[in-house]
Amino acid sequence: MPRPRTHDPDRVLDAAEALAVRSGPAAVTIRAVATATGVSNGALYHTFGSRAELLGRTWIRAAHRFLALQAEMVAAASDGVDAVIAAAEAPAEFAARHPLSTRLFFTVRRDDLLGDDLPDTVRTELAATQKTLVELMKTLAHRLWQRRDAHAVDTLTICLVDLPTAILLDRDRLADPTARRQLRAAVRAVLDIGPAPA
Repeated sequence: MPRPRTHDPDRVLDAAEALAVRSGPAAVTIRAVATATGVSNGALYHTFGSRAELLGRTWIRAAHRFLALQAEMVAAASDGVDAVIAAAEAPAEFAARHPLSTRLFFTVRRDDLLGDDLPDTVRTELAATQKTLVELMKTLAHRLWQRRDAHAVDTLTICLVDLPTAILLDRDRLADPTARRQLRAAVRAVLDIGPAPA
């Protein structure tokens, strides 16, 4: 009796990611991924359980990659302000290292990719990625202002989410050095004002 063909889950996630980015989330079917990887439909269902779980795992991998890179950049910063700037610039560095993951994570609408039929384990992991980002903002707020309140986190949300989205992502300027300088200047300006009183 022939043994089932083994496969590398990362290679499967690579294929799902490429299909989602190039052709849209609807293009990510078990059959399409099987065709792209040479892995049988049955083996894919055995590993991922469903198309929904495959899509969820693909997005979670991109999220984990981004959050790990962002944490690495923050850890290398010399002070609190530089740490916030590093975290804000993480999407540009992420694009250089993982271009497809960047497009999946930042340009494919999460609601289009992740439906209501996600397994509970995947939902739990998705919630954990959001919590990781919030905890990073709380840590940075404490480092800068010895605060973790909503106003401090809101100021860091502007720096880490709103400004990179407006300056780098929405205008497709991730590789533009001028845009990165503008981002750094904008983040410094927000930090100079600081959060509203607690």
